[in-house]
Amino acid sequence: MRNSTNSAGTTGILGVGVYLPRLRLERAAVAAGHRWMAPALKGIARGTRTMANWDEDPITMAVQAGRAVLAWAKPEHVAALTLASTTLPFAERLNAAVVGSALALSDDCSTLDAGGSLRAGSSALLRALNSAAARTELIIGAERRIPKPASTGELLAGDGAAAVLVGPGEPIAMLRGAATAAADFVDHFRETGHTSDYGWEERWIRDEGYSKIVPGVVARALEAAGCAAGDIDHFVMPAALPRVNEAMAKKLGIRAEAVVDTLFEACGDTGCAHPLLMLAHALDRARPGQKLLVVQFGSGCDALVLETTERHVPATAPGWLDGGRNETNYLKYLSFTGQLELDWGMRAEMDNKTALSAAWRGERMVNGFVGGRCTQCGTVHFPSTRICVNPECGAIDTQQPHRLADEPARIRSYTCDWLSYRPSPPFLFGHVEFDSRARVLMEFTDAEPDELTVGTPLQMMFRIKEFDPLRGFRRYFWKAKPMRKAEGA
Repeated sequence: MRNSTNSAGTTGILGVGVYLPRLRLERAAVAAGHRWMAPALKGIARGTRTMANWDEDPITMAVQAGRAVLAWAKPEHVAALTLASTTLPFAERLNAAVVGSALALSDDCSTLDAGGSLRAGSSALLRALNSAAARTELIIGAERRIPKPASTGELLAGDGAAAVLVGPGEPIAMLRGAATAAADFVDHFRETGHTSDYGWEERWIRDEGYSKIVPGVVARALEAAGCAAGDIDHFVMPAALPRVNEAMAKKLGIRAEAVVDTLFEACGDTGCAHPLLMLAHALDRARPGQKLLVVQFGSGCDALVLETTERHVPATAPGWLDGGRNETNYLKYLSFTGQLELDWGMRAEMDNKTALSAAWRGERMVNGFVGGRCTQCGTVHFPSTRICVNPECGAIDTQQPHRLADEPARIRSYTCDWLSYRPSPPFLFGHVEFDSRARVLMEFTDAEPDELTVGTPLQMMFRIKEFDPLRGFRRYFWKAKPMRKAEGA
């Protein structure tokens, strides 16, 4: 057990960012699919839960959350990146390195994967806030859990990511005190190589877990912060069990109106990303000088007492929680998660082996979406070439790196291909023209055929390009997503 007090006057949370997938699976559709054998699921089938597209995973979602928070820091200034998740796609490949490459972080940025517990995100945040080094750190929690069909977890879980930028500067919140405790209290577990959790009885978790472990840790955090439970203005605790948050607030002496909405009914429980996501939501609404208590339970407990400053920045674009498109096709969800094997025909029979040597040589181009700009005429190329493609220039070896990932773009042409294989047909692709006048043939994602029109504004999304099921490898690249006002993007 450990208590801590932050004494660095200018070190704290500089910004927060959130990413939720566009698709929102209606829980009623899931319950309807299991009505024949599990009719009781109807009782918790309210609202929606976020559903990752077929080309999304914790890496791609972490990139989007990271891009949202890097509006307050230049990528080259980030000295450390921690990617927290219990569902990372690679067991032996540094997942955080892929995220760092896509975010254009510097080569000397320290990268780390963290997992094994739902506290991975909150513990990483606590370590960053307690760090004696005056450096900027990026903490990202991302999760895509795949519960077993007909389990309560299938309805309660959600996919998403949240990021917190910590370091010296002008913080929006500062750590006033914290405490942590490790305990091998097993409320659920998942064996290596399996996708679904095995959970224990809810009453046991509530009475022996939350009620006996959380109060002591919170008491020590409040003592370290020099404040009382009644001083807390926002109580952030992502407890999936019904009414646990309210019961814990009452037991701790926290005002009922301070309990922050868990957001489960809107997006589901995003695992170790959820305390960061709820923190971003609370900071959006907090006023200067207010105190926030962030608690994460799981193999022990973390408790952080934060205080807001006069500086306020939004978590992300307006409507980040309410945007999206409702999905009622439960079979599509099962297909996207690999729990339903469909016969896609001979067009799906291909070998998607990745040449790792070529992937390394083109790493900046592929992961960073970096092309070239001719220093003589200003023409932007993708991919970069030795000879300028401008017929009026033709200069040799004059190109400097030019990143397209964050540059505005529009649809120049588009095609809907129903014959080529894609896990979510049709295959949508076309020419994209950037503000720099660079033109790239790209795939569209998070779009329906009738949403594509020439001139539609686009934003770039880091996504899975292809799977290699024979070797268990996945290849990433950037895709274009239509921007919608209703989604704030």
